[in-house]
Amino acid sequence: MRQYFSLLLLLEVGMLGTFVALDFILFYVFWELVLIPMFFIIGIWGGENRNYAALKFFLYTLAGSVLMLVGILALYFTSGLNTFDMVQLMQAGYTHYLSTFIFATFFLGFAVKVPMWPFHTWLPDAHVQAPTAGSVLLAGILLKMGTYAFVRIIMQIMPGEFVRFAPYIAVLAAISIVYGAYAALSQSDLKKLVAYSSVSHMGYVMLGLASLTQISINGAVLQMVNHGLITGMLFLLVGYIYERTHTRDIAKLGGLSIKIPILGGMFIFAALASLGLPGLSGFVGEFLVLLGSYGAYKVYTILGVLTLALGAFYLLRAVQNAFYGLPPTSMEDFKDMNGREFMSLIPLIALIVVFGVYPKPLLQYIDPAVSAVLQMIRGS
Repeated sequence: MRQYFSLLLLLEVGMLGTFVALDFILFYVFWELVLIPMFFIIGIWGGENRNYAALKFFLYTLAGSVLMLVGILALYFTSGLNTFDMVQLMQAGYTHYLSTFIFATFFLGFAVKVPMWPFHTWLPDAHVQAPTAGSVLLAGILLKMGTYAFVRIIMQIMPGEFVRFAPYIAVLAAISIVYGAYAALSQSDLKKLVAYSSVSHMGYVMLGLASLTQISINGAVLQMVNHGLITGMLFLLVGYIYERTHTRDIAKLGGLSIKIPILGGMFIFAALASLGLPGLSGFVGEFLVLLGSYGAYKVYTILGVLTLALGAFYLLRAVQNAFYGLPPTSMEDFKDMNGREFMSLIPLIALIVVFGVYPKPLLQYIDPAVSAVLQMIRGS
């Protein structure tokens, strides 16, 4: 297990480096570094089809990274500043006849990582085959690298191009919202259901960014945090359930609340947070996104509201089928959550409740940053 934990730590280094880098070369190095440990984590410790999932993840994200590198080099040579420093490029502004091409390279590189429809197909396979820790980090942090890159790079260095293409991004975001929910509705694998719900939830984030209002972008950034907490918790719980039942097939589960009531209660709590129950953090982010996006994209916002009801349906149906009713006769007497497992969930539960009831501790930092980004966009 030494190699496993070493790879997890290397994965964390890559993700943290991506979020703190202010130089394009460092940003690209850390962005690429993430691929290597995740490839081995899935390929060695993953499920039955781990080799296929690991290779698909690697090729998809590598293709996006190569396109991003092309954009970085084109930006360097055409900006006239002869620097890879992001702050200097933001302050100087960028206008060039190749701006559409450079925007496209960055967009494709980041959209794969989010992932947005139709670049999402690597995600369900990677989630399902990855071990539990890999799925938690993948959903909780790695996906946010894509949405963070939109805010950090495209919206600040190429604000004019982002405004120009925002309506098209909103279309893809709306499709992601609806498609992810309908795909989750048809899943029999509990882990794949959560994976497709991530596609839908990240669609709300992208819709908030594309709406270009103070409220919607605040909601989008807040929802990045909320999605990491809630979906990370769901994947952790699915892993605990699989350790006991050795199956993720919802049809083969049932009555788990009788056998493992504490674990069942924790999963129901996370599912309610994911569907946007008021009082929990998932509601606040999605509400701000939809409130802020209504003025810009009424139809997409209405679709988003209707899809929330669909999300409630597939999550509550999964809860009903897996945790209520009579347990299958083949099931043994399972042990409920132990102290270590319970303690791993306490920080997530606390943050989901606190940010659901009182999101100001996050918004007081998000709001000034969003104001600065919007000022750059309006001044472009």
